[in-house]
Amino acid sequence: MIRRQAPTDPGQALAAALTAEYAAIFAYGPIGVRLTDAARRDARAAEAAHRARRDALVLQLSGAGGQVPADQAGYALPFPVTDRAGALRLAVEIEERTAAFWRAALPVTTGADRTRALNALTDCAVRATRWRRTAGVSPVTVAFPGRPA
Repeated sequence: MIRRQAPTDPGQALAAALTAEYAAIFAYGPIGVRLTDAARRDARAAEAAHRARRDALVLQLSGAGGQVPADQAGYALPFPVTDRAGALRLAVEIEERTAAFWRAALPVTTGADRTRALNALTDCAVRATRWRRTAGVSPVTVAFPGRPA
């Protein structure tokens, strides 16, 4: 997984969020193979949402002449995903981590970029809540999505 430093400008913040989207897409591979039925469909939908956000960011950054960070060949997962419980735990964690990157983008963005960051943060928070509910984790919500515990 990836670590973050506080971005200092909008381009840097969006590039950092892009790296988080890359990692989220990667993580949904091991997540999806350990789930079945509705949870597997939810994992596919989550991966598709992260792919769409990634694609939009790549287009935006490259169109603005900004630097587009490269996707890595692979990412280190924070723990082995060997069963349904591990998959659900990783789904929650990946959404929380991705939310943190979008949250970090809020103070350095304005206008459409800030709206994009807020929407992404909200999407990640909602997905994390849904994964917590599926996993039977309580509480299902957190007070400040994307903020370190």
